[in-house]
Amino acid sequence: MSKLVTIIGGSGFVGRYIARRLAKDGWRVRVAVRRPNEALFVRPYGVPGQVEPVACNIRDDASVRAVIRGADAVVNCVGVLNSVGANTFDAVQAQGAGRVARIAAELGVERLVQISAIGADAQSDSSYARSKAEGEAAVLNAFPTAVILRPSIIFGTEDQFFNRFAAMSRMGPILPVVGGDTRFQPVYVDDVAQAAVKAINGEAAAGVYELGGPEVDTFRGLMGRMLKVIQRRRAVVTVPFFVARMMGFGFDMAQAVTLGLIENKMITRDQVRNLARDNVVSPTARGFAELGITPTAMEGVLPEYLWRYRPSGQYAAIKDSAKNLKKV
Repeated sequence: MSKLVTIIGGSGFVGRYIARRLAKDGWRVRVAVRRPNEALFVRPYGVPGQVEPVACNIRDDASVRAVIRGADAVVNCVGVLNSVGANTFDAVQAQGAGRVARIAAELGVERLVQISAIGADAQSDSSYARSKAEGEAAVLNAFPTAVILRPSIIFGTEDQFFNRFAAMSRMGPILPVVGGDTRFQPVYVDDVAQAAVKAINGEAAAGVYELGGPEVDTFRGLMGRMLKVIQRRRAVVTVPFFVARMMGFGFDMAQAVTLGLIENKMITRDQVRNLARDNVVSPTARGFAELGITPTAMEGVLPEYLWRYRPSGQYAAIKDSAKNLKKV
């Protein structure tokens, strides 16, 4: 019988790519999510019955135990960018990660992969970065042979980075960013998925791997690349950190006063803290090279999904061809 893997958060941005790859490799895939009815799109990744969404709340022992029971391997992809209601950074990224690892060890799971993030730091003033580090520590304490993957900012068709700013570029001549000089090393989502699959298949030694693409650029530079792809001219303006902190405070207070009914989807104070630090692979860290993976360049992927933000959308290439004909 095919082996079974449980992917907690398996319908999310990274999780769905891992699920697709493992299904192609013949694994039975259990996609554990809060709302299974919203994850039905994962079923066609395999033959009927091979990939199934199931309900899971990472904050609850019984729920996590139910979805891990019987699994040969577990991948935890769950993370939050904003602390809202019961889904706080600590509850999800620290306690939740530790819970998954502890129960996986108790149930005799062979392999565990934890998706973390570059910048995880137990001493950070960012709750996001601190909780990621605490989650990693809890995972390794309960499951010492786990593989922890720390990607930089992730790009791909469903990303919330390039898609978000490309959409913003439609609204006016100025594109504001916080931390314009902060460096990033964007990594393609399917490369992260490939790394996770190698770990699940026992092709990676235990421990931490930092994953970054072949290019390092500033936030401002990345926006310039994105604008070139979508064929728009915009002034990329860096918002000073003191202004960004005030903005974050205002949006956070609106969320707090409304008890989360108005969720802060703009920018939080915690995100401002993170944007003040470079998000690149450490010189001494293990990464793609140790996993035998050649990371994908942005230029080979961004045009495949950002074309819809061009002024002419899907007809941009046709218009460009027409211009060349006129010149002839």
